[in-house]
Amino acid sequence: MRTTKILVNLIPLLLVGFFSNAAVSEANREFNKSFKFKPTAQVGARPQFLIDGLPNGKLKRTLQRCENRRFVKTDFSIGHRGAPAQFPEHTKESYQAAATMGAGILECDVTFTSDGELVCRHDQCDLHTTTNIITTDLNNQCTVPWNADAPNPGSVKCCASDITLAQFKTLQGKMDSFDPNATTAEEFLGGVADWRTEYYDSRGQLMTHKESIALFKKLGRKFTPELKGPDRDANLQIEDVFGSQENYAQKMIDEYREAGVSPRKVFPQSFNLNDILYWIENEPRFAKQAVFLDGRYATGIDPNNAETFSPSMEELVSQGVEIIAPPIFMLLAVEDNGDIVPSVYAKEAKAAGLEIITWSLERSDIRQGSRTGVDGNGNITADFYYQFDVNPEIQTVNNDSDMYTVVDVLAQDVGVIGIFSDWPATVTYYANCMNLR
Repeated sequence: MRTTKILVNLIPLLLVGFFSNAAVSEANREFNKSFKFKPTAQVGARPQFLIDGLPNGKLKRTLQRCENRRFVKTDFSIGHRGAPAQFPEHTKESYQAAATMGAGILECDVTFTSDGELVCRHDQCDLHTTTNIITTDLNNQCTVPWNADAPNPGSVKCCASDITLAQFKTLQGKMDSFDPNATTAEEFLGGVADWRTEYYDSRGQLMTHKESIALFKKLGRKFTPELKGPDRDANLQIEDVFGSQENYAQKMIDEYREAGVSPRKVFPQSFNLNDILYWIENEPRFAKQAVFLDGRYATGIDPNNAETFSPSMEELVSQGVEIIAPPIFMLLAVEDNGDIVPSVYAKEAKAAGLEIITWSLERSDIRQGSRTGVDGNGNITADFYYQFDVNPEIQTVNNDSDMYTVVDVLAQDVGVIGIFSDWPATVTYYANCMNLR
């Protein structure tokens, strides 16, 4: 009798538990379904470290509130050469790390081998600083080999175009660096900056352009290949291999078409405006998201003087350019009260209807601030990416945490649609917190 009474009392509890568990399971299924195409991002400890160092205020409070949220990939976060702050650039490992950190778009800088295959390297001739080539037999094929009898750390030059694809694939990627005082090949491979690391260069698998396309597809990421320009000191030139710059530019696009990649997922880049115009004329679907990398800072452009913009923003738009990508410093200025504001360049670009992407965050050591000293004329100098921070009345970037203030102005006031970063987690955290997808 007592046993029967206990069972009768337990039945409602068991039924409640059953239906509660069923409800929870259904809720979990719906949650997982909603994030099916939004892989979780792992942002690690760095964003919180940077946020903790911000001055008290609205931005800090806003970012702190996102500490325990679920982070997902975002196209606002672009992996610059992968994640080269700690991984050898343009390697499989670097790309995978960038994807893990939530970069929605990954970059393969495109150059070429002697047999005309496209590979991922930042420069036609950077193998001596980004791989182990000078400690291999392939050193002898370099444009300027390492000379063991008369060490030449200041002149060695090894190009992807010096070797075949098969030879390229035998090399090991490493952190981009060299020791200018080296007396041996092994010493030359050192020289890594103290704010970077060699923890993850025990392996570095080099990638062809085609392999990068396959990998990025597998990772569910978009593509932003940059067609690299020629090194005119190399033994072999673009014209020798492809016949013309146009053929070279076409081959890069062809490899996306052959892989069945939608043009909507590709952001082809070049510093050479003629490459952009070629794609606009011959590959309009891929050119819709072509990115003109603005390197005119090297030829005297003043970001706060529109008269130095040649061609002007309106002229670029009239030629069909839709996205422009200058370095960070060209988009910002500092007022006497310390506010970071959009530069004239940024305002002119937006007024003309251009979308803006910028580069590159986390590529500088600004732990002690942006300033680097003064020049021969007594003018304040700053790190390349923070050249806007030279107002003699006030310094705005005083440590690495102030990067988030810079990112906030770029996103909210300038209105950039993406930021390249050498450590994508920093941008991923911000983009998720501000609901930028």
